[in-house]
Amino acid sequence: MSRFNKTKRATEVLDYEFDWLTEEWLESTEEISTSTWIATSGITMETDSNTTTTTTVWVSGGTSGETYKLTNTIVTDNSPQRTGVRELYIKIL
Repeated sequence: MSRFNKTKRATEVLDYEFDWLTEEWLESTEEISTSTWIATSGITMETDSNTTTTTTVWVSGGTSGETYKLTNTIVTDNSPQRTGVRELYIKIL
C-alpha cells in the first residue's frame, strides 16, 4: 500500500489524483473497473471519478492543524481481478 502526503487550507476545495498506470501498478492491458474512496470524519469528499487508469477525488473542509486520511481502493478488469489500495493524508493548514 502506498502512502501520499498533501496539504490544503480549510477554505480550499482541491482535487487529488492517483495515476495507477504511471505508478506502474496497472499492467498495460489492464483497466480500472471500480474506484471507491473513503475518508475519516471531519473532511468532505465533494465528488470522485475515475478513468481506466486514474482516480480523482475533490475535497473540501477540515480543521486547521488536523490530518485526515482518505483511502482509494480500485478493482481491475483482469481475470482474476486485482485490488489496489492507496492512502492519501491531507494536513489542513
